[in-house]
This record gives sequence, C-alpha cells and structure tokens, in this order.
Amino acid sequence: MNIRKFAGIDIGSNGVRLLIANVLEEEGKEPIFSKGSLVRVPIRLGADVFEQGKISPENTVRLKDAMEAYRLLMKVQGVEAYRACATSAMREATNGKEVVEEIAQQTGIFIEIIDGAEEAAIIANTDLHTLLEGDKNYLYIDVGGGSTEFTVYAQGEVRAARSFPIGGVRLLKGKADQQLWDKVKDWIHLYTKDLKDMEAIGSGGNINKISKSTGKRKDVPLTLHFLEGYLEQINQMTYEERIRDLELNPDRADILPLALPIYIKAMKWAKIKHILVPKVGLADGIVRQLYLMTNDK
Repeated sequence: MNIRKFAGIDIGSNGVRLLIANVLEEEGKEPIFSKGSLVRVPIRLGADVFEQGKISPENTVRLKDAMEAYRLLMKVQGVEAYRACATSAMREATNGKEVVEEIAQQTGIFIEIIDGAEEAAIIANTDLHTLLEGDKNYLYIDVGGGSTEFTVYAQGEVRAARSFPIGGVRLLKGKADQQLWDKVKDWIHLYTKDLKDMEAIGSGGNINKISKSTGKRKDVPLTLHFLEGYLEQINQMTYEERIRDLELNPDRADILPLALPIYIKAMKWAKIKHILVPKVGLADGIVRQLYLMTNDK
C-alpha cells in the first residue's frame, strides 16, 4: 500500500478550513480517500465584506497567521500538494486581490479566488456521484456563509446550476432581501417543477453539524419534518444555550438559525421530503481534484 497526502484549504465567509487527507493506493484497486486531519479557524471574513465591502486589517492579519500555521502543518505532515480556494467573501471584497498578494508574499501560500460555478464543480469532484442514482432526480444545496450553490440533477445529468448571494453570515448582516429569496424560489420552481420523486443533497458546515448530532450514517437521510423541528427548537434557545446545550461553536450558534431555513425553503419549493448529508465540502473536492491532476501528468 502507498499512502500519499494532499491538502485543501477552503477560505469561506464564516470559517477557514484546512483538510489534510490520506490517499491510500493499492495496485488494481480504486484509491481510498480518508480525512487525516481537519482544522477550522473562525475568521468571519463575510462580516467585514458584507458590511464594509472589504477585508479589515485585523482579519487580514488573522488570515495571514492562519495561512502560516497551515503551511507549517502541511510541512510537518508531508503534504505532497495543496490548493487554497477563497469563495464568496473574498471575491466580493474590493481589496481581495491585494490581500491574496500580501499573504502570498509573507507566507508562500497562494490563494485562488474562485466563482460560484467553479466552487460547485469542485464539490462535484467528491464522492457525491456515488449518491446519485441514475433514475432519480436531486436538488443539491450547498449553503455557505456568503452564498448558496444549487445544482439540479435529472436522471444522472446536470440540468441546471446557479450560485445565489445568500448565506448564513450575509443573512446575519441583513444583506438578503425578499426579492433575492423570490429569485431563488423562481429558479428552483423553473428547473424542478416537472421532476418527480426528488431528493435533496445538502452540504455545508451547518447541515453537517446537524447531521452529526443525530448520529446517523451519511447514507441515512434527514427528513424535512426533522429539520423544521430542529429549527423550532434552536429558535427557542438563547445564543448561550445553543453553545452550552448543543455544543455549537460560537460562530455556528448565531448563524445556524439563519442558514437552516435556506435548506428548508429550498426543499419545500422543490416539494422534497428527504435530504442526504454526505458530509463533504469544498476542501474534499480540492483534494480529489489534486490527486487526479497529479495522476494525469
């Protein structure tokens, strides 16, 4: 057996994640991807960008320090290759490119600012395809801090995909109006109205946390009824109670009640009763993409 290490860095609007994954290679077998370590730092870049339009000097320093720490972690663990991708907050920041250049000069970590379409395509590189049954229809919902990516799969093929500027941190800052919700609703109706027996697939830190709390396997779906009940429960709790009783991180406890309705509304608009949560994200897709690229050379 040969063990190789790859890393994906996901610079989101709410948190910054480093995933170091092991890829197990055996002759004549498909490679196995396993999570070696996952480090998350709650640098809420979206709080800066969605209010002020740019990343603050304080968060620029914090992001730089995080990238230096991640560089050292990748070095000591013998990572073969990495890719760092920044999403909604960084691409909207007026000083995004400036921050990226500064971090590259000071840490050697090169950050790519990607759009919503590429973000969705990278996530599609995960083992998400193993969940897609060719004769079924799905609505994939990836809720982040600043944006939500939707993909409609019909009979195993992508029918439509779109990114909307709506996410947990953006909602926390009051930056999504009813007109935007209506656009999401109209888009979902347009591409799902003629599809029957649909299921949802959800990704993102919020739905992953909820799924983990149930103790269910990733191939066992959550129901819309369960999500609605969970939302009612957390809305009756204080911020402090969510942290203490539900063991939520402080930067998760305030946005979870805002991010969860995105899944619920989307499922209702598409007339979906169940959602699968494979617990994959952008960093997982980056790792798989890196591995495939190195093997193609």
